[in-house]
Amino acid sequence: MKELLMQYANYNIWANNLVIESMLQLPLNKIDKLMTSSFPTIRATVSHTWSAEDIWLQRLMKSETILWAESIFKGSFEDACINWQLSSKGLERFMNVQNDGSLNSILNYPDRQNQPHETPVYQILLHVFNHSTYHRGQLITMLRQTMEAKIPQTDFIVFARLQNQAG
Repeated sequence: MKELLMQYANYNIWANNLVIESMLQLPLNKIDKLMTSSFPTIRATVSHTWSAEDIWLQRLMKSETILWAESIFKGSFEDACINWQLSSKGLERFMNVQNDGSLNSILNYPDRQNQPHETPVYQILLHVFNHSTYHRGQLITMLRQTMEAKIPQTDFIVFARLQNQAG
């Protein structure tokens, strides 16, 4: 199980980086252009996706105080993208020190409405990586709508093929 989740952690970093590289080529008015999606702009979608990765990382690390990055962040779009990658790399570092026993352990945590939950760590990680994939797909669609961005190939199979060639 650890090997598979490590692969997903590495894929998450790789795919996020490709999307971020494309988004950073856009003028700011395209980052803030209103579009129909779960979130109204590229900036808002990035903010949500980064915040979600970050809050789950805080929970996994059993942080005393959980802070929703989206509600306190005041930096630039580029800073948000950098912080998103830092959270993704934090998930990878978390994975590096896990074993199958710790991945099967139960994490007790409150949600944003302070309701208690219990979930196996491996299910949380699967959720985080799947959630990011979902919103990266939305970002790809939004990038297409700008008609200015190079659209990256972020399919897992592309990542796997590159890994197989390198290995």
